Amino acid sequence: MTIDKAMPVPPLDPSAAEPYYRQIYDRLRNAMASGLLKPGDRIPAARALAKELGLARGTVEVAYSLLAAEGYTEARGQAGTIVTPGLRLRMPVVRPASMPDAGASAVSFRPDSILPFQMGLPALDAFPRKIWARLGARCIRAMQPADMTHPPVYGSPMLRAEIAAYLQVSRGISCTPSQVFVTSGYRHSMELIGLTLLKAGDRVWLENPGYPPTRELLRRMQIDAVAVPVDGEGMVVAEGLRLAPKARAAVVTPAHQSPLCVSLSLPRRAALLDWATRNKAWIVEDDYDGEYRYASRPLPALKSLDRDGRVLYAGTFSKVLFPSIRLAYLVVPPAQVERFEDVIHAFAGGSPELTQSIVTAFIAEGHFARHIQRMRRLYAERRDATKAGLESALGRRVRIDPQPGGMHLVLRLQGRQSDRRLVARMRQEGLYAEALADWGMDGGSGKERKSGPAILLNFTNVETQAMAEKLGRRIARLL
Repeated sequence: MTIDKAMPVPPLDPSAAEPYYRQIYDRLRNAMASGLLKPGDRIPAARALAKELGLARGTVEVAYSLLAAEGYTEARGQAGTIVTPGLRLRMPVVRPASMPDAGASAVSFRPDSILPFQMGLPALDAFPRKIWARLGARCIRAMQPADMTHPPVYGSPMLRAEIAAYLQVSRGISCTPSQVFVTSGYRHSMELIGLTLLKAGDRVWLENPGYPPTRELLRRMQIDAVAVPVDGEGMVVAEGLRLAPKARAAVVTPAHQSPLCVSLSLPRRAALLDWATRNKAWIVEDDYDGEYRYASRPLPALKSLDRDGRVLYAGTFSKVLFPSIRLAYLVVPPAQVERFEDVIHAFAGGSPELTQSIVTAFIAEGHFARHIQRMRRLYAERRDATKAGLESALGRRVRIDPQPGGMHLVLRLQGRQSDRRLVARMRQEGLYAEALADWGMDGGSGKERKSGPAILLNFTNVETQAMAEKLGRRIARLL
């Protein structure tokens, strides 16, 4: 690969753990820090750099979008893109290759890009931005000095009341506003649970495969994660009883198991609740996208079956609104409200009052319920279109799991394919995917991987079958 000496992007490393867009980002940022690129200097056009490096233009544009979002570059129209005037950077400290960070991962479960099939993103093109802007402008005009002080650490009283009312109607959860705590996301909710109800050395059941950030969070709190396998009926409770009968808690995704999308069966729900009651253990119900079920009406929440105050319900606005809103909520049993209030006083700073006011108005005026209904119809259509398009392009090379709901598809790779290797190739080509191997607690090579390699693809932003088929042909070339 030949690059002119004046180019600020040296040759890329195809064997590196970082995808190409990240390597381009790092090299340009280092060129700025070292003085090779100075404030006001023009950086190469995305088209020219893509041609020079032999990459898809979209890969370069992702790197450029990151630089612009973080303030390193500015677009000047026909004059091109320049290094931000006045930018001051220090040369980054390079860590020796012989000392890798054991806690680092090549896979990000909270990416800041927008790529085809990107997990965790709702249909951003279908969000009612005009309504949101109107409500935002109204809330800003109505702002009073009292609204500009520190926000309530438990959450806005009006938003807590709206969430409680919504959960009663949509998820069958009977709770008071005092049981609802507004957080900055699922990880914040889990952190509060750990600080309030758990301690170092406790054992917690986790679904295997399951959402990787949960086990990373528990690891950092020195809590022992117990890998409990998942089958067609969800978490195998009998295995949890065999592996760790005295565990202090279980974290489950009953509506759509993350990532396999199966639902926790009613007998398993009853067995899980019985175990928690008998052992005074806790169940954390992560209901990240329970609204999106296409085979029938959304299932009642596990929390709605809780008669002994053992279930904590974690919900989020990231999947039903948009991720950057950074708002979620946690419903705790009545007997635990005071304990959570004490911990939140010590550790939480509260979420922005303006954002909470907009969400409150969005719910109170009926926009939230209508939006979810529209998205449920839209996602059902896009799921079918994406499935049909991928099957047409990929044929017998993959098998797509049937599933009742959720926001992503599970593609089982046929033959001796590596899901991690395919994901790495897709990232280099500007396509997003996650390898099922990265969701398993055994590292993806043990007996828990009997079902074989698979990749996870989000379908919410794939608009048509033709678009899915076109993207599928790109995957086929990588296979």
